[in-house]
Amino acid sequence: MVKVGIVGGTGYTGVELLRLLAMHPQVDVQVVTSRAEKGLRVDSVYPSLRGFNDLCFVEPDAKHLTTCDVVFFATPNATAMHMAQELLNAGVKVIDLSADFRLKDVAVWEKWYGAKHVCPELLEQAVYGLPETNRVAIKNASLIANPGCYPTATQLGFLPLIKAGAIDTSMLISDAKSGVSGAGRSASVVGLMSECGESFKAYSVPGHRHLPEIYQELQNISKSAVSLTFTPHLVPMIRGIHATLYAPLTDDSVNLQTLFEEFYADEPFVDVLPAGAHPDTGDVRGTNRCQIAVHQPQGGKVVTVLSVIDNLVKGASGQAVHNMNIMFGLDERAGLNQVGLYP
Repeated sequence: MVKVGIVGGTGYTGVELLRLLAMHPQVDVQVVTSRAEKGLRVDSVYPSLRGFNDLCFVEPDAKHLTTCDVVFFATPNATAMHMAQELLNAGVKVIDLSADFRLKDVAVWEKWYGAKHVCPELLEQAVYGLPETNRVAIKNASLIANPGCYPTATQLGFLPLIKAGAIDTSMLISDAKSGVSGAGRSASVVGLMSECGESFKAYSVPGHRHLPEIYQELQNISKSAVSLTFTPHLVPMIRGIHATLYAPLTDDSVNLQTLFEEFYADEPFVDVLPAGAHPDTGDVRGTNRCQIAVHQPQGGKVVTVLSVIDNLVKGASGQAVHNMNIMFGLDERAGLNQVGLYP
């Protein structure tokens, strides 16, 4: 059994980890931390976990966590970096769901996240945890930087096209929409039902924190320079991301449907839909699946890719569990075989 600790067990991604790991046949969750709820039983704060977790929340102290095999950080940005080195020194593997280790350039990280990085020496060691591109490195990693939700949906949509050299990477567009849970559990005016219900808007158009992450990873697999326009939107739903991606085609001879189907043929959590399909965020709700459809409108020179995920699962906690499975040589699907909720 893999002994697991979760730092930040009361946020959406922390509770999602608890939900997924409760059904994992080879995991024993031993520590769940929360400063605010310290001393309370996990299932008293989240009754949905009654019968699955009888632990009490404890302080996020390394002494509680060094007995674990792996620790998930489901914490705000600039938190995991303060504890990661101590845990790594103790032989504990770390999977960080925040952005602390996603960017390789410390100056870029500090610019976008507005803080001083306290352990920049770990940035090079950290492995970016997108299994569809980094499976081998993840298997041998001690520190995983779990990808962001927008970057996951965007990268999975563009990857086959970039790898095939079928698009002009200097003119990429990601027009992405997210449910309100993407902003986390902290109270804010923008998340109030009376503010976001019956409304739809773009935000962070001048620059979103996920932009440098998407750019970095696409550039890593592209033979030509990448330029990306990324515009996020907030939609009045709880879960889900829908990324509509556009790129000019440079190779008219490519069968786009076949390209995507072959590229993802062996990936357990990427589902390429039949030609002409339109994926729906509701069909992946609660699952670790990304559903993708590829279109060439009017047979023109622009390819349109539709990529949908559940931001809390494939975009966060589910992908983190997938990374853990790979790191410990487990079945990649373990704990992640949920069928989408309907309706």
